[in-house]
Amino acid sequence: MIKKAPISMIMTTPVITLKKNDSLEKAEYLFKKHHIRHIPVVENNVIVGMLSQTDLLRLSFADFSDDIEENADALVFNMFKIKQIMKSNIVSVSVSNSIKEVAEILATKEFHALPVVDNNKLVGIVTTTDLIKYLLKQF
Repeated sequence: MIKKAPISMIMTTPVITLKKNDSLEKAEYLFKKHHIRHIPVVENNVIVGMLSQTDLLRLSFADFSDDIEENADALVFNMFKIKQIMKSNIVSVSVSNSIKEVAEILATKEFHALPVVDNNKLVGIVTTTDLIKYLLKQF
C-alpha cells in the first residue's frame, strides 16, 4: 500500500451529474443506466447536493411489481424535483486528501460516497466500493 496515496488514484471520473431542476425520472434513468447509487448535483460544476438511489426508493413503490405501482412511481416522481429530495450541505474531499483520510471519513459518517473537488470544482467521486476494490488489489 502506498502511504499517503491521494484519493485521485481511486476516484471515479468522469462523474455522472444532475442539476437541481432535473426530474426524478432522469435520476432514476441514470442510476439504472450507469449502475450507480450516488449522483452529485451541480451548478456550474460546483457541487450543491447529492442524490442517492436510496433517496428515490424512499419516494417510490419499488417493492411492488405490477404496472399500477410503476404508474404510481411516475406520478410521485413528477411531483418533485431533484432540489427537493437531494441532500444539501455536502461533505466533500480534495484531490490531495489521502485514501486513508477519505476511508476514515466514510467509516465515521453515515454516507457511502464523497464528491472529490479541486478548487471548488467537482472532479470525481469516491465510494465505499472504490475503497473496497482498492483494498482487494493490495492482497
